Amino acid sequence: MKRQGKRSNARRQSYKRKFVELKNLQDFLALPDRKQELWGDVGQIVTRVRQGATLAEACREFGRDARTVQRHAKPALRKRRNGRWAAKRTDRLLRVLQVITPAGRQQIGILNSWEASTLGKYWSAVDRYRDTGDASTLEQFHGEHVMDADGIRIPLLTDLRELDRQGSAGNLSFESMYSRVA
Repeated sequence: MKRQGKRSNARRQSYKRKFVELKNLQDFLALPDRKQELWGDVGQIVTRVRQGATLAEACREFGRDARTVQRHAKPALRKRRNGRWAAKRTDRLLRVLQVITPAGRQQIGILNSWEASTLGKYWSAVDRYRDTGDASTLEQFHGEHVMDADGIRIPLLTDLRELDRQGSAGNLSFESMYSRVA
């Protein structure tokens, strides 16, 4: 008969990987590149689940293991009665995104899914202006800002001349929203 005591439980617990909550951009940048890519995918997977995809579908789309995503995105997910995972309405997962400033693209950490969504809509409006010249969707962002993880207000650039200048410099591609600053 096997004896189970405190020692075997302690050993088992030491093998469990702990969830490390990232609080700001500095925490994110301290991670190795492989973990930074994983963390970026976790935020996008939660967004896809919120849009209606299953967790398994979203994980397959990004080539990630569902158990790894569950461990990292635990604060943003809930388990339904039927055993499936669903995304909460909002979350406080750190997302590292790009914002356009007069100095060029800047990488910022955002701790709120609502702020990340606002920034995504802004990038869509910038993309529409870049492609068609229609600035009507940009007007709703005049005077608006997003709050980064450190509590700093970052104004959303809506000056058309400055956006044209940034576009000429190649800083206005929508795909660059999630990419890293070179």
